[in-house]
Amino acid sequence: MPARRTNPDFLNGVPELLLLRLLSRRPMYGYELVHSLRAATHGELEFGEGCIYPILHRLEAEKLLSSRRDTVGGRVRLVYKTTPAGIRRLSESITVWKRITQSIAAALQDDHDASIQLA
Repeated sequence: MPARRTNPDFLNGVPELLLLRLLSRRPMYGYELVHSLRAATHGELEFGEGCIYPILHRLEAEKLLSSRRDTVGGRVRLVYKTTPAGIRRLSESITVWKRITQSIAAALQDDHDASIQLA
């Protein structure tokens, strides 16, 4: 059996950012979020329920999300949505993420340093 693919280690904080982004668009329940994250990243990133639910609970405890009980397909689900504080956190996180990714992209494209030999 092939080894299960995991996400790169440098993705700390990414699940929170993506959860806040998805929930800023519309309320969703946890299992729906797991599938929406996979779809939103074209299958490149997979965060299982064991990763997602603790983050949802933490964000709710931090008042960045709120939840309500809703019946979906005959089952009771906790549906999450962002709070105004969650929207502010999302905005701040997007700004930081863009700055960091632009810096990384610039460093990876910088070929002025002739001492670095890429194999």
